[in-house]
Amino acid sequence: MTEDRPMRLYDTARREVVDFTPGDVVTMYTCGITPYDATHIGHAAVYITYDVLQRRLRDRGHDTRCVRNITDVDDDILRKARELGVHYLDLAAAEVAKFDDDMDALGLLPVASEPRATSAIPDIRGFIGMVLDRGHAYARDGAVYFDVSSSPRFGSLSGYDRDEMLRLAAERGGNPDDPAKDDPLDFVLWQPSADDEPAWDSLWGPGRPGWHIECSALALRELGTTIDLHGGGADLIFPHHECEAAQSEAATGEPFVRHWMHQAMVRMDGEKMSKSLGNLVFVSDLARDWDPRAIRLACISHHYRHSWEWNDQLMPAATERLSAWVAAGEGSAALDQVRKALDDDLDTPGAVEAIDAAAAKGLGVSEAAALLGVDVLAGPVGPVERP
Repeated sequence: MTEDRPMRLYDTARREVVDFTPGDVVTMYTCGITPYDATHIGHAAVYITYDVLQRRLRDRGHDTRCVRNITDVDDDILRKARELGVHYLDLAAAEVAKFDDDMDALGLLPVASEPRATSAIPDIRGFIGMVLDRGHAYARDGAVYFDVSSSPRFGSLSGYDRDEMLRLAAERGGNPDDPAKDDPLDFVLWQPSADDEPAWDSLWGPGRPGWHIECSALALRELGTTIDLHGGGADLIFPHHECEAAQSEAATGEPFVRHWMHQAMVRMDGEKMSKSLGNLVFVSDLARDWDPRAIRLACISHHYRHSWEWNDQLMPAATERLSAWVAAGEGSAALDQVRKALDDDLDTPGAVEAIDAAAAKGLGVSEAAALLGVDVLAGPVGPVERP
C-alpha cells in the first residue's frame, strides 16, 4: 500500500525525529551478536524493534533487505572459548544455532543475510587497504590504526566531547592507553594475534581484524556504499558506530548511513542488562514457562528510545494482554491507529494501547496485532515445546 503520511523516526546523528523516506527497497544493517552466550532479553528487545520496523515498512509498500552480522572472532569470544577449552568457531556455531532458534520462537522475520566476520577476511583486508591508500590510517608493529585526526566527522554521530569519548573507549575495549597509537582515540583496524588466537596473513603481518572494521566490510559487501538505516543497541553508538562511520566514509568517500536508529538499554536491578555484569534474563529460559508472543509483547510495550527495567510483573501482564487479544480473534479493528502510531517514531506502546482498547470491546484485532509481529490466530496461549 502507498500512504501520504510519512514515517517519522528519531535519527541519532541529527538528534531529532525526522521523516524517514527511503526508496522502494530499504537497506538495513543491524549489529548482531557476539556468539559466546545465550540470547538475553536485551538482545531480544533490539531485534524485535527492527522487526516491527520492517513489518511496517513492508505494510507501507517497501521491500526490506536487512543484514544482521555475526561477530564470530573478537576478544570476547576468544576469551570464552579459551575458558571453556573449545575451538572458538565451535562455540560460535553452537550459540548462533541457539540464537536463531530464539529469534524464530519470537516470530522475527528472516533476515536477508546473517554473514559472519570470519567470512569476510579478504573483504576486510581490502577495506583496510582502501583506508590506508586514502591516508586515513597508519601501520605500526604489525597493527593498523585509524587516524581519527584525518576524519572531520569523528564524534558527530555521538555528539560526545573528547573526555567522554576517552572514558567510553577505555570502558568498551578501545584501549586508549596503547602506546603505539598517535592519538588515544585512534582505533585498531588490524592487530597481531596472540599465540593461541586465530591469525590470517596480511600485508602488515599475521593477525586478525579489529572489532569495528568487521561491520564496515560486511555492510559494504552485503548492502553497498550507503545504507538507508543502521541500527543496534544504544551502547554501540560509541565507540562502535562512531568508528564504523568514520572508517567507512574514509574508505569510500561517500556517506555511510542515511539514518541512525538505536534501541535504549534494558535494565535489571538498576544496571544495564549485559553479559559482563551477569544480570541476564535469557529468552530460552523465559520460553520454557511463557508464550513467546507474550515475551514479544513485554518488549514492545516499551518505547524503543526509553530505557526500561525488567521485573517479575512483566510476563504475567503480557500474558494477560495476549489472552485478551487472542480472545478478540480475527479482524482489522485498530489497524489504522496502529499504523499511525508506528509512523510516529515507532510508537509501539501507543499501538499496543489501541489494540487493547479494541480487544476490550470484543473487536477482532488479528491484523493490527500482526503488524507488531503477534499472531493471535496461532493457537492458545502458553509455552511452545522446543527441541
